[in-house]
Amino acid sequence: MELEALGIKRVLTHSEKAAAYMADGYARARRGPGICMCQSVGAANLASGLQDPYLGRSPVIAITGRQDFIAQYRNAYQEILHEPLFNPVTKYNVKVDTVGQLPYLLRQAFREATSGSPGPVHMDMLGARGQTVEDAEAELGVLIEESFSHYPSKRVEPEIELIKEAAKLLEGAEKPVIVAGGGATASSAGAEIIELAEMLSIPVAISLAGKETILENHPLNVGAVGRYSRWCANRVVSEADLVLYIGSSAGDLVTNGWKIPTAGTPVIQIDINPSELGRSYPNTVGIMGDARLTVRRLKEFLKPRKSTGKWAQYARKIVKEWRDEIEPFRTSSASPIRPERLCKEITECLPPNGILVVDTGYSAIWTGTMFYLTHPDQRYIRCAGSLGWGFPASLGVKCGAPDRPVVCFTGDGGFWYHLSELETACRNKIKTVTVVNNNSAFRQCLDTINAVYGERPSNKDEICKFSGVNFARIAEEIGCVGIRVEHPNDISGALKKALAANVPAVVEVITGMEYGAPKPWEPPRAN
Repeated sequence: MELEALGIKRVLTHSEKAAAYMADGYARARRGPGICMCQSVGAANLASGLQDPYLGRSPVIAITGRQDFIAQYRNAYQEILHEPLFNPVTKYNVKVDTVGQLPYLLRQAFREATSGSPGPVHMDMLGARGQTVEDAEAELGVLIEESFSHYPSKRVEPEIELIKEAAKLLEGAEKPVIVAGGGATASSAGAEIIELAEMLSIPVAISLAGKETILENHPLNVGAVGRYSRWCANRVVSEADLVLYIGSSAGDLVTNGWKIPTAGTPVIQIDINPSELGRSYPNTVGIMGDARLTVRRLKEFLKPRKSTGKWAQYARKIVKEWRDEIEPFRTSSASPIRPERLCKEITECLPPNGILVVDTGYSAIWTGTMFYLTHPDQRYIRCAGSLGWGFPASLGVKCGAPDRPVVCFTGDGGFWYHLSELETACRNKIKTVTVVNNNSAFRQCLDTINAVYGERPSNKDEICKFSGVNFARIAEEIGCVGIRVEHPNDISGALKKALAANVPAVVEVITGMEYGAPKPWEPPRAN
C-alpha cells in the first residue's frame, strides 16, 4: 500500500503467472528490472511464471511471503516450501527473515538481476504477506545504485589476444557467417554487428531473440536460423566454413537440434557468460565480453574487404529464391486466411516505433520468418518458450513503453491461457492491440498426431481442436474493441482501427487449420 505514496503504479492481475509475465514484458521493454509479488499461497504460480524470463534472460524481481517460523513444517494452511520451486528459475533465491536484511538483500537482488546475463531473482519474505519483515521498525539507510537499474549494468571488455585470434580466423575464412542472438539484442550491438558484416561481406543470420539486430531489407540478412527458421538461413549457416556466434548460446532451437552448423565447423563465440562458451559447440576461439564492446574491438583488428565476394552474392541469391517461393502465400487472397498474409499485413501496419510481442510455437515461427522489421526503431520481443506468455507480456511491454504502439501476436491456443487479463488491460487502461491467429486448434501438434495415428480411425480432434469461439465478442463484453476478420482484404483496416482505438483492442483473424508452417531445412545425412 505504501507504493501508492511513492507514485508507483500497481497492477492487480487475475493470476500470479500473468503477473510474472507482465513484469517480464516490462523488463524487456525498458531494459531494466520488472517487479511482481504475491502472498504465500500464490508462490508456486509465480515461480512457474519465471520460467520464461529465466530462459529469455530477463531481470524480473519476484517477491513472495511465507508463513512465520512457528507455522512452518506444521501443515500450515496453503503453505509449501518455496525455495525448491524458485531454484531452477532464478539466478538468486534468498529468504528475508528480518527488516535489517532488507536493504542489503534488495540491493543485491537488483545487482544479480542486471549483471552478466540478466535473469530473474526471488526474495521470500517472512510472513504470509511479508508482514513480519514489513511491520518491523529499524533505522535503515537506502542505497540506490543507478548502474543496476538497467542492463547491461556493466560492460565487460574482452581479452585482446583472443580478439586478435578471432580476427585472423575471420580474415582467413572464405564462407563465414554471423549468428546474432538475444545477447546481441540485450547489449544493443546491432549497429556494430552490421558494420562488421559490411566490412567483410559476411551474411548475418539471427535467432528469434536477435531479430532486432538487422532490418529485413539489408542485403546481408539471411533471416532466422534453426528450427523456427527460413530454409535459406539454414543453408547458409550449414555451408559456412566459420560461424561467429554473437550473444547466442547455440541451443537446440537456433541450431535445429545441433545439426546446423554441422559438427566440426570452426566456431568463434562471444558471450558475457563464460560458462556458455563452448557449451554447445567446441570453440575455436571463445571470447568472454559484452557483445557491443567485443565487436567494436574486433573491427579494430580487421581491414575491409574490397569486394562483396562470391559467398555474399550466393547468400543473396538463395534468400531471393526463398522470397520468391513464399511471396504467393504472403499475397494470397485465400479464405480461411493464410498466416503468411496476416504477417505481411502486420508488417505494413506496424508503426515505425511499434513493438511486436509474440507468443511461442507457431506464433514464433510465422512472425520470426514472415514478419519483417522495416524501421530501426521497431522492436520484436518474443516468448522464450512458455505458451500463453505473449498476451500478458504485451501488457507489461506497454507499461514499460507507454508512448509506443504495442501489438501482440498469439494463437487462439495461447490466448486462452490468460484471456481474463483482458479485464486487467481494460481496468488499467493498458492500450495494446492483440492479434489472435484463430484456427480453433493447437495446429503445431497436428503433424505429430497424424504421424502417430496414421490411417487408422481416430478422434484426433479430441486432443488438438477447440470449440469455435468469437474472441472479438468476448473482448467487447469486457470493454475492449473487438474486431473479427474473415477476409484478407479486411486485415489492414482492422489493424488500423485497433491501433487508433483509445482502449485495448483484439483483432481476431480466422485462419485455416490446414495451413502448417514449413519444416526446417537440414543438410542431407551422410551415407
